[in-house]
Amino acid sequence: MMRDTIKAATISAMKAGEKERTATLRQISAKIKDRDIELRTSNKEVPDDELVTSVLQKMAKQRRESITMYEDGGRAELAAKEQAELSIIEEFLPTMMSEEETAAAIAAIKDELGADSMKDMGRVMGELKKRHGALLDGGMASGLVKAALS
Repeated sequence: MMRDTIKAATISAMKAGEKERTATLRQISAKIKDRDIELRTSNKEVPDDELVTSVLQKMAKQRRESITMYEDGGRAELAAKEQAELSIIEEFLPTMMSEEETAAAIAAIKDELGADSMKDMGRVMGELKKRHGALLDGGMASGLVKAALS
């Protein structure tokens, strides 16, 4: 389980005296616990690794946006800090699907569902997320689905 991997990495970072790495790994654990608490009140059952992956993807996206904002604002030291956190977060993310793999999956789903117009975009995206959700770059997939259906 990814949760155990993160916990083990936190312990080894603490033992090695890596303060920045330890802090980032603790942030990850805290976000995962926050998500666990959110899900207690809902009726959704989310597989553990899928939950951890979604939390990591969200954190990575936030770091990328922060890096862009800091670089645009001329704050290179803060951008470097965010980049260091992003590289630690990405260590635990599964490898995302490439553009070619995503296009192939979209083509297969499009054929299966008989989708041929933009009206079918929601069905295609829903099925794509259901099958490949944790490994999918949503922005790229959305653009590819639009191109395939137009």
